[in-house]
Order: sequence, then structure tokens, then C-alpha cells
Amino acid sequence: MGIAKTRDMLVDVARKLFAVSGKDNITMNDIAYASKKGRRTLYTYFKSKNDIYLAVIDRELTLLMEKLEAVTKKPLPPDEMLVDYIITRQYAIKESITRNGSLRANFFRDIYEVERARQRVDILEIQMIKKILEDGVQQNIFECKDTDLYALIALYSLKGLERPFIRERISKKLETQKEQIIQLLFNGLKKH
Repeated sequence: MGIAKTRDMLVDVARKLFAVSGKDNITMNDIAYASKKGRRTLYTYFKSKNDIYLAVIDRELTLLMEKLEAVTKKPLPPDEMLVDYIITRQYAIKESITRNGSLRANFFRDIYEVERARQRVDILEIQMIKKILEDGVQQNIFECKDTDLYALIALYSLKGLERPFIRERISKKLETQKEQIIQLLFNGLKKH
């Protein structure tokens, strides 16, 4: 097994163990045993359990970015692309948290650790949203005076919706009331 494949396998084994038992209840010995690799092999790739946990988070963030990049490559007008981006993003994050079982609990408990890992992705997301907005301005679909600011606000608004979306307070409404959400997003609250 190659170096990259071994590392990927260790991350996957750790992810499954964390999902079932929680990060706090799993040891490096548990991961080594479940992966059928020795502790020495595990420590060759990861210095600590926290390192492997961060690798699990990083893998999930990579999957998120792949899905979002796929949206931005679709031949859609900017307004439709932004809606698709928002819906894809929220469901991808919910899917990741759900897939990882106890990461759901750790996601809320270790929010600072997760946010540190997400900083790189946040920068990329802001760039993607900004590009959608700039395309919309160029095509006379959006009116944005400061696409940097609008992209930043959009990202942090989406991040603020993650918890209620994951807990299904708004996820069901996203599909059934998509038009109202789009109306709010594109036209705000003020009568025109």
C-alpha cells in the first residue's frame, strides 16, 4: 500500500471510529488496531489523535470544496448559480456532519478547532462567491457596490444558518420555501 493510500485509509478508519464512539472516547491504539496497522505506522503519519481528527475535518472540507467548485463550473446565470451554490453548500455540510455521527456533537463542542481548520476553506469560498457576484454585476443581474463585502456577508450568513439547517429547523423549508428565501436574498426586506 502506498504512502498516500495508507494515510487515507488511516483517516477513514479514524473517521468511522470517531463517528461511532466520539473523538474523546477513541485512542491512537484503537485506530491502530482497527486499521490493522501498528502504532509505529500510525505515528509515522500523525503525531497525535488531534492531528488525525484534523485530517478527518480536512477531508470533509475538501469534499465540500469539490461540490462547490462543481457548482461554479455549471453554465448557469449568476443568480441561479448563487442559489445552487447556497443549496449545495448547506446540504453538503449537513451531509458531512450527519455522515460523521459524533462529529456532529464535536462540531458544536470544538467549534474553535473546526473554525481554525475551516479558515483556508473560508478564503476559497469568499473568492467563489465574489466571482459569482462579479459575474452578476457584469451581466447586470446584481447590483453590488462592494463585492468583497457582499461575499463576506454572504459567507458568514450561510455559516450562521449551518446549525439550524443541520438540526432541521430550516432545511425542510429550504426546499418548500425556496422562492421566499431567494426573494429575501436578492431583494431584501424593503418594498421596491
